[in-house]
Amino acid sequence: MTRDGAELYVLGNASIDVTFNVPRLPAPGETLMARGMVRAPGGKGLNQAVVAARAGARVRFCAPIGGEAETALVHAALAREKFADLRMIVAGQPTDLSTLIVAEGGENCIISTGDCAEGLTPYIAKTFVRPMRAQDWLLVQGNLSEAATFAAVAAARNVVFNTAPIRWVSRQILAASAVVVANQVEAAEITGCSDPDEAARGLGGGCGIVTLGAAGCVLAEGGQIRRFPAPVCVGPVVDTTGAGDVFCGVLAAGLAMGMDKVAAIGWAQRAAALSVMRAGCFAALPGVEEVRRLERDAF
Repeated sequence: MTRDGAELYVLGNASIDVTFNVPRLPAPGETLMARGMVRAPGGKGLNQAVVAARAGARVRFCAPIGGEAETALVHAALAREKFADLRMIVAGQPTDLSTLIVAEGGENCIISTGDCAEGLTPYIAKTFVRPMRAQDWLLVQGNLSEAATFAAVAAARNVVFNTAPIRWVSRQILAASAVVVANQVEAAEITGCSDPDEAARGLGGGCGIVTLGAAGCVLAEGGQIRRFPAPVCVGPVVDTTGAGDVFCGVLAAGLAMGMDKVAAIGWAQRAAALSVMRAGCFAALPGVEEVRRLERDAF
């Protein structure tokens, strides 16, 4: 149970991730041989919901999914997590697929489909958040349609909006969000500002957070800027694929659990730093004991 009885509603996508490990990212037109292939549950919504629940938030998660046999691995993984409510909406499209190409040193690129995510309707989104109370929080990303996302956001009071992936830019959603989280590339695309401080100010909402990878993150609130250096990793960076999802999930969990933004950001940074020292995306999400220990301590 969260400290003030609040719940965290996570509305997002669920996918199947296929990860290829390569010595370096391929050049245009080049074929590289991968060093193995791994299938796992994925999707920004799913990853963020899982890590938020592991952090101790009371999470209600809703996502569209296809009906094919391959989704068994997604259902099996989610059945092991402690959600307050889990709604996997069977859509008329195959489950979305993400191909992750991860180079030595952690650099990566991702290609994803989104037809299944697009299939979640505004009516389903609005119905999912209907039971929300004034103290509850909603976490959304950019995977679903703008219409479905706005239907949920418009009915919620406390919203964390992770702008990734940028499929659309909605000034209404940005303005209605208590917290907007974007990486430096996304923030520049949304605001037209390459400077992270100015970009954070321009994201809209109650406050803007621009994540900068190894350089930490920037918080803009009330016209003021605060910088947070990244925690020092105690091991080599292996794979940065899911770091943003870990950050957003733990941040939202901390806010729903009654933390102030500074404490929640610090916790989220420590959890994200732990994840980049591991291979994979879903497999790299911190476990229950790990993420809760990081609430109090560093590595």
